[in-house]
Amino acid sequence: MKTKSIVLVASFIVLISAAFVSPVEKLVSQKTHISFFSSTPVEDITADNYKATSTLDTSTGDLVFSVPMQSFEFEKALMQKHYNGKDFLDTKSFPKSKFVGKITNLDEVDFSRNGTYEASVSGEMTIKGVTNSVEEKGTILVKDGRVAAESTFDLTLADYGINFKNGKPASNIAKTIEITFKGEY
Repeated sequence: MKTKSIVLVASFIVLISAAFVSPVEKLVSQKTHISFFSSTPVEDITADNYKATSTLDTSTGDLVFSVPMQSFEFEKALMQKHYNGKDFLDTKSFPKSKFVGKITNLDEVDFSRNGTYEASVSGEMTIKGVTNSVEEKGTILVKDGRVAAESTFDLTLADYGINFKNGKPASNIAKTIEITFKGEY
């Protein structure tokens, strides 16, 4: 009888403790799409990447993206060759780009309630071995327990050591490109 009482009390304490502990909710992207768009008077260039991964911890706001750089797909094979080459992103030497950051207004996002939430994100982005601090805005959609996030922002290539002073790349590739991220968790 005494053992039964101890087990009952211990079970009660565990249940009460669990009610007051916030669960760590680490979400992993099921579908992530990253694209970039470059527009110049000479031509527009678009590339898509469906192989990126992303994790989001809804209890802390921690956010991580890992992007395999050779997985960007271009309309023309020659564009893809130039993009992966040593003069542009040198994807053999720098196979991944990464963002490690945090949702800074996490108190304004309710992951347990359907809705569309504006999110502010800050962190460190590394491309081609160069890391810069970034702050961007995005949107988080919560619907029936599923989470989707998206953001569109500009990225200046020179900030990551990607420069073209002359030749065809200087006129064909914009100095600032538009990046679009869409992820489903």
